[in-house]
Amino acid sequence: MNSHSPNDIAKLRSRDWFGKRDRWGVGHRAWLRSEGFTERVFEGKPVIGICNSWSELNNCNAHLRTLAEAVKRGVWEAGGFPLEFNTISLGEMLMKPTTMLYRNLMAMEVEESIRCHPLDGVVLLCGCDKTTPAQLMGAASVDVPAIMVPGGPMLSGMWHGRELGSGTDVRKMWEDVRAGRMGEEEWCEIESCVSRSAGHCTVMGTASTMASIAEGLGMTLPNGADIPAVDSRRMMIAEQSGRRIVEMVWEGLRPSHIMTAAALENTTRLLMALGGSTNAIVHLVAIAGRLGIPLPLSAFDDIAATTPFIANVKPSGKFLMEEFSYAGGVPAVLKEIGPLLHLDAMTVTGKTMGENLKRAGCFNREVIRPLNEPLLAQGGVVVLNGNLAPSGAVIKQSAVSPHLMKHRGRAVVFQDNRDLIARVDDPNLNVDENSVMVLKNAGPKGAPGMPEWGHLPIPAKLLKAGVKDMVRLSDGRISGTSFGTIVVHIAPEAAVGGPLAIVQDGDEIELDVAARRLELLVPEAEIKSRLAQWTAPAPHYTRGYGKLFLDHILQADQGCDFDFLRGADREVESPAKRFPHPST
Repeated sequence: MNSHSPNDIAKLRSRDWFGKRDRWGVGHRAWLRSEGFTERVFEGKPVIGICNSWSELNNCNAHLRTLAEAVKRGVWEAGGFPLEFNTISLGEMLMKPTTMLYRNLMAMEVEESIRCHPLDGVVLLCGCDKTTPAQLMGAASVDVPAIMVPGGPMLSGMWHGRELGSGTDVRKMWEDVRAGRMGEEEWCEIESCVSRSAGHCTVMGTASTMASIAEGLGMTLPNGADIPAVDSRRMMIAEQSGRRIVEMVWEGLRPSHIMTAAALENTTRLLMALGGSTNAIVHLVAIAGRLGIPLPLSAFDDIAATTPFIANVKPSGKFLMEEFSYAGGVPAVLKEIGPLLHLDAMTVTGKTMGENLKRAGCFNREVIRPLNEPLLAQGGVVVLNGNLAPSGAVIKQSAVSPHLMKHRGRAVVFQDNRDLIARVDDPNLNVDENSVMVLKNAGPKGAPGMPEWGHLPIPAKLLKAGVKDMVRLSDGRISGTSFGTIVVHIAPEAAVGGPLAIVQDGDEIELDVAARRLELLVPEAEIKSRLAQWTAPAPHYTRGYGKLFLDHILQADQGCDFDFLRGADREVESPAKRFPHPST
């Protein structure tokens, strides 16, 4: 029997649907009674939505149905009433041109599904890259009590006794195939060895990074980010999260109490310590925008300068997510960088970050290094500025080849991804190892959707000559599994007339990572003249969601959110109260 007072029960959002004794209250209850529920489920119990991004089109999230059942056990045990609902699911491997085109659509669906239904709290089930930020953005905007349960990484790939990291090692092996160093039979074997279970990528790619970001924000239970997808403890955390969300409803603990400016700083430091994905910057800026909290690109660089990189995980390090989890995972990293954190930040546990970390520990110093013995003295991801990126660009310095940290070279320009694919392996391409490869029209409007096209392949003739890295830059993104000296998120993008649009073959470009500079070494007058002659490309869409996207998408430095969704009000009054049914 519920021990909460009538006043507490009256405050539940769901009471505006199920608590009334009129025609509409009967209708609301009757429609759920048709699913086989008794009247007891409506009596003073918080209704908990389980927001499930499960889909067979998204292997990373293919096991979330099972996790949802574990969440339900916890909700029932704690005296809540769980109701599962689905949203679209964004699977990076199969979705074209990119899941990033649909991140904002999913965030809107998450927000509106929570807002328009009789939900007192919500459990967010996520996995693949963009499902995590989309759910966090939606939860931030609607501000109903919420807790996140990531699906976890898949088992480590294994081939001929060698561990394979999804994405990272496949890219390296594909270069071996293109260079003639690996045969077709070996390549076919790898296909069945690299992805061995449900769950997201096995390296510190975007999925692992964003799950870690969620934990750093305080939106998951401890170790919620890194326990492998098929580990029984993943189910335990799901059940515990189901119990905890019911308590959060009664406590009135909402995302706005957790995702504060201090929490954003904490999780940005975590990003740097992990050597995480460059994509996290775009997503964090978008989440902050939903919360109405300023988060300029300069803040990332300031935090990177004072946060050592300590997680020895691919693509910036040696190990995979399985070993990272066994070494102590995200809590161990947070505890190590504790002196740099706001330890009084609130989390979904109802305790502060500092309280959560008291029992955290590191069990393998080769995987998670001490703060005073880092892999790098500075964070993994930094921001560049200069006349080629007036609004900023991003590079993962932890993955940059040392000899290319400062580099000057001749531009080899590709107008778009099709041009790149058509010409990159042409033996007559005028390119050498000192060239700077430039891809245009890969940004939010230009691609559209800012796909992960920024990992420009090294031309086959250079691979065969032993070249392993080159400076590559674009206004697109890269997968978090990528590696090498790759500059991305150049803003403004080429499609809106940013300086990238007027770069020509043979122009000199200088990258200086230490100085945080990206410069087009062309006289200013010439740049202005070229820009004056530039004309905008035709839009990719003239109707539907595509047109909405093009009309309202912001640039990378603003998080690529829609302009009308930033700083959304946190009105949590139920639609049933705001838009009551007509009286009978």
